[in-house]
Amino acid sequence: MTAAPSSPRRDTVLLDVDGTLVDSTYHHALAWHRAFRSHGLELPVWRVHRAVGMGGDRLVGALAGDDVEDELGDALRESWVAEYDRLLDEVSPLPGATDLVRLLTDRGFRVALASSGKARHTERALELLGVADLVAAVTTSDDAQSSKPAPDILKVALERAGGHQALVLGDSTFDVTSAARLGAPCVALRTGGFGVDELERAGAVLVADGLLELLEADWDELARATPPERASAEPPLP
Repeated sequence: MTAAPSSPRRDTVLLDVDGTLVDSTYHHALAWHRAFRSHGLELPVWRVHRAVGMGGDRLVGALAGDDVEDELGDALRESWVAEYDRLLDEVSPLPGATDLVRLLTDRGFRVALASSGKARHTERALELLGVADLVAAVTTSDDAQSSKPAPDILKVALERAGGHQALVLGDSTFDVTSAARLGAPCVALRTGGFGVDELERAGAVLVADGLLELLEADWDELARATPPERASAEPPLP
């Protein structure tokens, strides 16, 4: 971990939602896979999964190329929403999610959900978590023009929460990059399916197996960490 004892403690924790607080990463991968297939595009699920974490405005072009984005981007995103809606009832909170939000607020942090998901999907997650009374702000894809790994969503969440400096919790290399571009350190979870080595190489200041592990973390120390310079680089896709 990169930390300086004299650094002031960051006052806000920005939490990603999909794959971080709710177990939905693979549901999204399957929904995107089905969306591509419905338009005659065969992409293996493993490749689709590797792009989950970046916003839908970027994912189509990243996986299928700019020509597909230009011709079918909006139609593919509509199909993805329809496919994910069919899976929504199967999504559940990850163990420790609600307890972690409560712990962070008890420790004096402002807490915001920095999601780039669709509004109704984020609202559903908030309902499942039961923490609406604890979070200072919630963002969705409607709140920023450019999605992760751009820092736009995080900036909006931090401003709405009334905070000054943030620590980010996410589950993908895209979260690490967007946090670094905000000037924030990122704690990364393996719950999005990314490996420890690649999350560490991306610049995560801590990698945890799950949220239950983070209930015992030293959040005061994490909130004084700084992101390594490499963390702001564009995360690669296989």
